[in-house]
Parts: sequence; structure tokens; C-alpha cells
Amino acid sequence: MNKTLTELTNHPVFHYFAELSSIPRGSGNEKEVSGYLLRFAEKRKLAVIQDEALNIIIKKEATAGYEHVPAIILQGHMDMVCEKNKGTAHDFDKDPLQLQIKEDMLFASGTTLGADNGIAVAYALALLDANDLPHPALEVVITTEEETTMKGALEVSPDHFSGEVFINLDSEEEGKLLVSSAGGITASQNLPIQWEPLTGDTSAFLIQITGLYGGHSGMSIHKGRGNANKLLGRLLNGLSEAFDFRLSLLSGGLKSNAIPREAEAVIHVPEAHASRVPELADIWESIFKEELRTSDSRVSVTAEKVNLLHEQVYSAETTGSVINSIMLIPNGVQSMSQEIEGLTESSTNLGVISSSASAITFVSEIRSSVKSLKEQILKQNERIARMTGSSFTTQADYPEWPYRKDSKVQKLFEEVYENHYGKRPEIVAIHAGLECGIFTEKLPHIDAISLGPDMFDVHTPEEHLSIPSTIRTWEYLLSALREMKAFYS
Repeated sequence: MNKTLTELTNHPVFHYFAELSSIPRGSGNEKEVSGYLLRFAEKRKLAVIQDEALNIIIKKEATAGYEHVPAIILQGHMDMVCEKNKGTAHDFDKDPLQLQIKEDMLFASGTTLGADNGIAVAYALALLDANDLPHPALEVVITTEEETTMKGALEVSPDHFSGEVFINLDSEEEGKLLVSSAGGITASQNLPIQWEPLTGDTSAFLIQITGLYGGHSGMSIHKGRGNANKLLGRLLNGLSEAFDFRLSLLSGGLKSNAIPREAEAVIHVPEAHASRVPELADIWESIFKEELRTSDSRVSVTAEKVNLLHEQVYSAETTGSVINSIMLIPNGVQSMSQEIEGLTESSTNLGVISSSASAITFVSEIRSSVKSLKEQILKQNERIARMTGSSFTTQADYPEWPYRKDSKVQKLFEEVYENHYGKRPEIVAIHAGLECGIFTEKLPHIDAISLGPDMFDVHTPEEHLSIPSTIRTWEYLLSALREMKAFYS
């Protein structure tokens, strides 16, 4: 492509994407970007609402000839997953993303790019800013905290909308029209820590699982990639079968909806067994490399002897409960759809393990397109929490988006796609959670669809966006909006 970043941002979509990339917008840190969107609308004298959840709703009147076409609700989310490579000096609370072009792809330097879902916001802003693009009345809603709790969509009031057609722009594959998605819920098990004095002649080791690929816990869960938390649990279980030890630290993963790439623990081993720790770590690395030879061959296991002044360690009971929890908490694909070939129906991802002075927390992201199966996995986690003496909480329960056989907007986008590309688009359901389920539950009359350009490795520092696909999808969206006058007449 050989474009410079300056040249690329002459395109209206990339202009706004670059502006968004200069604003920190991790989930829960959307105040600044919400304010930016509010000022954008006010400057253009567009009707705008900023609600208590910091959602932004911007309305624009129909262009001439489109006054009688049903209003369009155009939707995306302003927050992003904040992941970075180890050693990357980037503060997601204040630093702008460093965009860079590699061939025809857009990356950020050492961090997630935030194309999920900044590209939806950029599309919306480019459309709202234009004066020469025909379209029906627009009701643009940009939500907050989609990547964590879906709080924004859950709290948005349906009273703000009159639109009958809902276009979500949070998809990641050009040529695929999404018509259904999974529901989900986040489950947390909180294991109280019993501390005891460290006694005897011991050595401390920092055990680390690194080098894994990670990925989106919905879109990539079926790819067989290693989960660092689960691998760490297996390693600790293997060590516990060889000799006694105590834990004093445990952590892994950063987000419940990202397959964890790294995990670590500090163990305290009787000096008589210290020499065996690196040997067993090497054996487990070989096991993991063989198991993950196709999906995650870069997996690394290290056991480094460290000098620590810890006077307190987890009790034998707590250490055992930690290992039991990691080993028993389900992870990965739980069921496949019997109706749609290749579609993951239900899954769960042990995405985060974190420690405080009082408890260890295990956080899982549970997904299913069948409500009863989601509840079954949830109950399984709750039973495991009882067995290990953990408390159990949930948050961010969001509904599935059911398929609508008589969708008129699906038919429109199919026809426009065929005219635009000379072939039919693929109609798909996905295992990832989309806000469409929340909006179709709040607004049961709406006819919804989801689309987007090609993006890759989302929720990882390798995330990248296809520049040509982004431009083609923009033109496709404009064509669909333009054709609505004839289609809905």
C-alpha cells in the first residue's frame, strides 16, 4: 500500500480513528473519550445525550428524500481492551496509542490497537460529519464498558430511540453478516487465604508460564490455544505430587474475555527438593509444547530461584484449595452447535487469577447461545466454589441475540453486498457476545444486523486492522444506507 500515516488519515474514517487513538479509553476509563464525542456533536449542532453511564447518543436528521425511511440506530462501543507486550513502556491511563502501518495493515506499537471497536466510532463520526452522503435519520449510540461488564448497553434507556433498523459495527470479518450472538456472564470465585509462618530450610521459586498467543475468549476459544492459568494449575498440581510446597503469590491474565497469555506463582520448597523444581519445569514445558505444537508452540515454562523475605505463606489447606480451584474450574469449549456447523455453542474462559492480602480471585467468562447451558456452566462454577470454600459472585449478565428468520435488513445487506462485490455474503452466528442481544431485548421491534472490516488478533498486542477492508466496508455501509430509500419505500 505504501501509504504514510499522514496520507492515511486524509480518509475521514482513519482521520477519526487516529483522533480516538490519541485518547485513553480502556474499559472504565471512558470519561475523556465520552467528552470528546459530546463536544464533537455539540460543535456540529447535532442533538446529543450523554447519560450517567457515559454512553453517547447523537442524532442526525435524514437527508432529502429519506425522511420517510425508518430511522437507523447505528451502534458501537468506545472502550477497548488494554493489553501490551512485556517490556512495552505504555500507560493506558494517559498515553496515546502509537499507530504504525505495515504493508496494508494498521497496528499499534506493542499494544492493542483498539480497532475493536474504535473503527465503529470512526465510521459513525465520519458519517455524522459528512454533508454529502445520503442516509435515513440516524441515531448513533456509542456505549461504554462493553469489553468488561457491558454496563453501557445494559443501562442505556430505550426511550432515547425511535429507529426500527439496528446496525451494529462490532464485527471483525469482512464479507460476513452477523445475525446472532451468544449471551454471557462473568463469574468470580473468591478463595480466602489462610496465612502461616514460613518455617524450615526452604527455597523460593518464581514459576512463569509465558509465550502463549492468547486471543478473544469468544472468537478464539475453539482454536485450542493454551490458557496460561490452566497450564499453571497443571504444573502446580504436578509439583504437588512430587513434593510438598507452599504458595505465597499467584496471578495470571488481565481480562476475563481474553485467553490469558501469561501466569506466574511463587512457591516455597523444602531445600531437599529445590533442585527438582527446574527439572520438573523443563519436563512440563516439553509436555505443553507437544500438546500445543500447532496452536501455541512458543509456550515457555521457567522456574527461577529468587531471594524473598516472605515470612508468611499460604497454609497447606489454602495451597491445596488453589490447586483444586484451577484444576476444577472448567475452561474451553463446552458444547458445539448441532444446527450450525463449526459454531461453538457454549464455552468458558478462566481469564484472570489475582491475589490480594486476603483472597485469591478466579474470574471466568461464560458464554452460550443457549440460556439454559449458560446457567448450567454457571452452576458448575458455583458448586466448585462451595467445594473449595470460596465465595461466588457474578456480574455483566447479558442476553443472547436470537436469529430472526424474517429479517428485512439482512436481505437488504445481502443484495447490496452482491451488487457491490459480485458474490453473496456469508450469513453467520458467532460465539462472541455482542450488544445486539441487549438492544433487541430492550427494543424488541428492531431488525438488527452486525458487520465490520477485517481485523486480526484482537485483544492482543498483535491486533491489526486491514486498511483496504476498512475502506471497502465503509463504502459498503454507505451503499446500504443509500439503497434504503428504495428498499423501504
